[in-house]
Amino acid sequence: MSTTVNSDTAYERGLPCNIYAERMVLGTILLNPNAFVTAGATLRPEDFALEKHRILFQRMLDLHTRDERIDRVTLANELLRHGELDAVDGLSYLASLDEGMPEIFHLESYVNIVRDKSLLRKMIAASQETIQRCMLAEDDPAQVLSAAEEKLLSIGEAQARNTLASTQQVFDSAEGGINSFLDPARRVRGVSTGFIKLDEMTGGFRPGELIILAARPAMGKTALALNIAMHVATNRHAPLAAAIFSLEMSKESLLTRLICSRARVDQHLFRTGYLQREDRAQLNAAATDLYDAPLYIDDTSSTSLLDISAKVRKLKHSISVPLGLVVVDYLQLMPSPSLGRNANRVQEVSALSRGLKLLSKDLGVPFLVLSQLSRAPDQREGDHRPQLSDLRESGSIEQDADMVAFIFRPEVYHKDREDLRGKAEIIIGKQRNGPTGVVNLVFLHKYTRFENLAEDLGEPPPEE
Repeated sequence: MSTTVNSDTAYERGLPCNIYAERMVLGTILLNPNAFVTAGATLRPEDFALEKHRILFQRMLDLHTRDERIDRVTLANELLRHGELDAVDGLSYLASLDEGMPEIFHLESYVNIVRDKSLLRKMIAASQETIQRCMLAEDDPAQVLSAAEEKLLSIGEAQARNTLASTQQVFDSAEGGINSFLDPARRVRGVSTGFIKLDEMTGGFRPGELIILAARPAMGKTALALNIAMHVATNRHAPLAAAIFSLEMSKESLLTRLICSRARVDQHLFRTGYLQREDRAQLNAAATDLYDAPLYIDDTSSTSLLDISAKVRKLKHSISVPLGLVVVDYLQLMPSPSLGRNANRVQEVSALSRGLKLLSKDLGVPFLVLSQLSRAPDQREGDHRPQLSDLRESGSIEQDADMVAFIFRPEVYHKDREDLRGKAEIIIGKQRNGPTGVVNLVFLHKYTRFENLAEDLGEPPPEE
């Protein structure tokens, strides 16, 4: 069921509407065609309660789009072209809209009335759909609740969204004002990843960005994502909330990884219980840090795009610190959106990547989405470093992403070479707002943890 109430059912069923305000809006446009700019900036045809008013406003919109004058004659001709003159009760009703009506100078008031009544009807329709799904009891209650939250939140945000802003408004709304744009030292940076060279190359992860982190299995995708999320949530200078959606691992497994990584304790020893006193002290300190950190984990294996949207929106409204990062592990495990019988997996994954990009932009939060690579790097002779063309079921992943990064550990392909042990490369294959290149890191096997190079920190190299 749609959140739009069709035909004249809104009026007939006594749903919120103001037919007089709708007539005043349409009549004012017929008297003064320039008034359509005011009405069209706020209203859509579906905001009108009467079907004939929807048709009239749609045809006015068509005329305006073609830059043609809107008056009785042109509107009547447009209705005739579409065979809709009888549907609006003929020329007599068209003439009655502006007949004897004085020019209105406060059109915005009537426009706001029509918009507000439309908002109420959409909320009623969304609530009725939820009631119907609850009565049928065919869907999982969690999915029904998630869909209801998503619908109501999206209705409210659609009404509040202002898509056009002057340059002055953009400057004033930015933290630091105009100086943040002109002075590199004061310019607002993105969310820090905790990796010095990666932050220097990317400027951090910025709100609204979709970052794809791709690699072959066992390269450390989850480990790197957890390292970044942990840094975001435990950064002593500016802690931000981080949400992790894992479709592959349980909450307990993820928390074990996080604690051992932060404490620098071998996971195998932790699981088997063979721990030294020093290890236990480090684990207690790490657990205390994570206990207080604004880090949120969801391990629902069938988490859909709709679920992520609803849960992240709800989280943003319930936490006291800003949400700095959303991690999705991983893209190919997400349930396919409904695209019809003829849709293939490439189209489905493309729809998911596009949806995640729009969600990231809509929420103003960077999304770090993990993705699998095809077998091409393994089969490639010589250099096994991944490329953009290796993205599995790529479709529009490369197009949608603001950044695509690959993890490459040469020791995986050359297990006999000790000189390669622990070496790791983060290959920036695409960056919409910055350079591409390679960031060298250290991978500590025992802790499944990535570290900055010693020379980047000015410290002795970390011991495994």
